Amino acid sequence: MKLLEGKTAIITGGSRGIGRGIAQVFAKHGANVAFTYSSSSAAAEELATELQGLGVKAKAYQSNAADFQASQDLVAEVLKDFDGKIDILINNAGITKDNLLMRISEEDFDTVIEVNLKSVFNMTKAVQRTMLKQRQGSIINMSSVVGVKGNAGQTNYAASKAGIIGFSKSVALELGSRSIRCNVVAPGFIETEMTAKLDEKVVEGWRAGIPLKRGGSPEDIANACVYLGSELSTYVTGQVLNVDGGMLT
Repeated sequence: MKLLEGKTAIITGGSRGIGRGIAQVFAKHGANVAFTYSSSSAAAEELATELQGLGVKAKAYQSNAADFQASQDLVAEVLKDFDGKIDILINNAGITKDNLLMRISEEDFDTVIEVNLKSVFNMTKAVQRTMLKQRQGSIINMSSVVGVKGNAGQTNYAASKAGIIGFSKSVALELGSRSIRCNVVAPGFIETEMTAKLDEKVVEGWRAGIPLKRGGSPEDIANACVYLGSELSTYVTGQVLNVDGGMLT
C-alpha cells in the first residue's frame, strides 16, 4: 500500500544520511520528491535517478536553506517543476560544530543556529503561502533527542534543535485552522555514514544505553515521516515524535 501516492514532498538535505533515507522511502510510497543538496552534485543526481526508477518524479536542487532568498527561489522552482503543488515539507538540513561552552566560538554558535534553526523558518515561510491556498499540508521538522534533553558539548546544537520544537508548536497553532499540520521528529542515535567514522567502542557505548540495544536507521526515521506526511495522521499536529529506541524513556 502506497501511503503517499500523488503527493509532492520537499526534503532539505536530502542527498545523504537521514534525508536520503527519507527520500527513498517516500518514493517507494508513491511521493514525488524534490530534495536539496549542498555540494555533491554526482551523489544528488544518482539519487534522483534512483528515485525516478521507482516511477515517481524526482529532482535534485543545489540550494542553501539557511539563505532566506534561496529558500524562496527553491520553492518557486519546485512549484514550477512539480505542477504547482507542495504537500509535504521536511526540514532536515543540519550541521554540528560541537565544543564545550568555554571553548566554542561565537561564529560556530551562530552558524549552527543559522543552518539548523533559521533554515526551518526560511523554508516554512516559503511554503506557507502555497499550503494556505491549498488549505492542506504537512510540515515535518527534524529535531533531535539532544533538543529535548540537552547534551554536554553541544550547546549550539541543542539550542537549535530545541528552538525547532518551539517554532513547530507555534506554527501548528497558527496554521491548524487551514488544515496545515506541523510536527517534529526527534531522532536518537541513528547509524549513518557519519557515525560509521566513530570509534567502535564509542558506538557500542551508545548502543548499550539504548533500551532496544541498537542504533536506529535512516529508514526508521523515514517511516515516522511517512506517517506524519500521510492521511494516517490528519488529526496529529504540534507533536514531538521521539524515534530513539527508548533513549528518553
